[in-house]
Amino acid sequence: MSSSRSMSLMRHVSFLWVAVLVTAASANAQSSPSPNSSSTSLFMAGESSSNEFHLAADGSPGGAEALSSPAVLSANPSGGWPAGGAGQEKHGWKHIASHGMAFDFGAGFNAPIGNDTSSAEGGPFITYGGNFTAGAGLRFSQRISLLGEFQFIDDKLPGSFIAEAGAGATNGNAHMFSLTAAPVVDLFPKRTSSIYLTGGGGFYHKSTNFTVDSCCDFYGDPISVNTNSFTSNQLGGNLGLGVTRRLGGINGDGQMKLFAEARYLFIDTPRVGTTNGLGRTELIPVTFGVRW
Repeated sequence: MSSSRSMSLMRHVSFLWVAVLVTAASANAQSSPSPNSSSTSLFMAGESSSNEFHLAADGSPGGAEALSSPAVLSANPSGGWPAGGAGQEKHGWKHIASHGMAFDFGAGFNAPIGNDTSSAEGGPFITYGGNFTAGAGLRFSQRISLLGEFQFIDDKLPGSFIAEAGAGATNGNAHMFSLTAAPVVDLFPKRTSSIYLTGGGGFYHKSTNFTVDSCCDFYGDPISVNTNSFTSNQLGGNLGLGVTRRLGGINGDGQMKLFAEARYLFIDTPRVGTTNGLGRTELIPVTFGVRW
C-alpha cells in the first residue's frame, strides 16, 4: 500500500513539474525582447501575448477597450497609438494639414496705377472697375495658410482710348482672370482683430474688348457686339496687406473672419506697340469678404 501511495504521489509531482516547465517555455516563446519600453510595459501590465496586442491594435471588437485601458494609457500618455507602426500616420502630410482647410470669398473695386494711367505710353488704358475673389487651401497653423485663389477683374476702358481704337466702338472693357498661389500670414492670430500679410503669383489671362451697341435682343434691349479685341496670357504677381475681425467662437477663437485688404497687382502684359500689347498692367484691387 505504501509503495502504491508513494508511486501515486511521485506521479502527481512529476505531472506538476511538467506542467510548470511547459507553461514557462510557452511564456518565453510568446514574449520577444524589444528596445521599446512602452511595448514591454503593455505586455507586462495587461498580461497579454503579442498576438492579443496585435488583434487589439488591428481594430478587433475589443480593440477600443484594450487601447483605452489604464495599462495602455499609462504606457502611452499621449493617448494615441503606441510608438511606431500606425502612430506614424500622425506625421507627414496629415500632420501638416491637421488644422484643416482654409477658404475665402470676397468682392470689391480696382484702382489703376502705373503704366495704365501714363500718357507717355498713349494711356490711360483702363479705368476703375470691380473684382471677385474665391480661394481654398490648407491652414498649416493659426498663423500660416496657403490658398489657391481665382480672381476675376472687370475694368472699363477710357473714352479717349475707345475713340482711338476706331471701328465705330462706343464702349469697352478689360477682363482679367487669374489662378494664383497666395500664402497668408496672420500677425496676431489669437486676437479678435488682426492684421495679415498676403501675396503670391501665378497665371493671368487678360482681354481688352471694344464694343458697340446693336439692336436688339428678344426683349428689345441693345446687344453689345465686339468690334475689336485682343488677349494675352502671362505671369503676374501680387502683394498686399489686410485686416480681419473674428466672428463667434468661445473666447474669440472662432475660425470665421471678416476681412478687408488692398493689394498691388502686377501683370507682365506685352509691351506697347506689340501684337496684343498695352504694356505692363498695374492695379490696386481692394477686396472685402469673409475667410475661415
